[in-house]
Amino acid sequence: MNTTPIYQVDAFTNALFGGNPAAVMPLDQWLPDDRMQAIALENNLSETAFLVPLSESDPADFHIRWFTPTVEVPLCGHATLASAWVVFNRLNWPADTVRFHSKSGPLAVTRRAEGWLELDFPNLPFEHRPTPALILEAMPGAPAESFYVPNDTNYMVVLGSEDEVRSASPDNRKLAELGNQGLIVTAPGTDCDFVSRYFAPGAGIDEDPVTGSIHSVLVPYWAEKLCKTGLRARQVSARGGELRCELRGERVAIAGQAAFYMEGSVQLP
Repeated sequence: MNTTPIYQVDAFTNALFGGNPAAVMPLDQWLPDDRMQAIALENNLSETAFLVPLSESDPADFHIRWFTPTVEVPLCGHATLASAWVVFNRLNWPADTVRFHSKSGPLAVTRRAEGWLELDFPNLPFEHRPTPALILEAMPGAPAESFYVPNDTNYMVVLGSEDEVRSASPDNRKLAELGNQGLIVTAPGTDCDFVSRYFAPGAGIDEDPVTGSIHSVLVPYWAEKLCKTGLRARQVSARGGELRCELRGERVAIAGQAAFYMEGSVQLP
């Protein structure tokens, strides 16, 4: 029986039971994909991150992969932030920046003041498209025009106010027919620059509490709309989360705090 450590961290919050919980499992080498998927299903969190250290000659420090309870995803913000917290606070990482190699390219996380961790993520392009019929059926009143994010398999709809985002109640059974494509819902914020929510039932996530990766789209969109590069964001799910963001050309800085919940071990046959 092999024993492997596991950690759980609430990301994009400074208070326990807020933000978005993620499981983090540092490994010496990769487990079979079906085993990692089974672990993610057993954890039943929106994402479980797996880390494998890379050699000193590699430009990154760790290889990172993310699994929802049902699928592997190409990019995940909150589980990357949680992974960085584990690297800094449980793996005794000596530097202020840790570099991850991922399916979405290089990702770095840097320690900032007051416990903030800053993700360096890609600026993801998006395309203007007619809103798919499935989304219109699942969310009556959604605008006829939306945005598609080909590199992250998401659609984004922009509503008129924060109240509309908070009260949105899409039919997740209908949204699940989109498969692994998710739905970002966003609007200007009342006491921040913008708010959002994220639904991806086809990927095993009815509503994600706080989704760092969607800010790779939200930040460039709202930076253009608001004519500013530094943005304060809030994901207005039931748990909620706060993010400090900045558009930096082809990259997006996404910063949040983290609250440690638990650590333990997984016994694998």
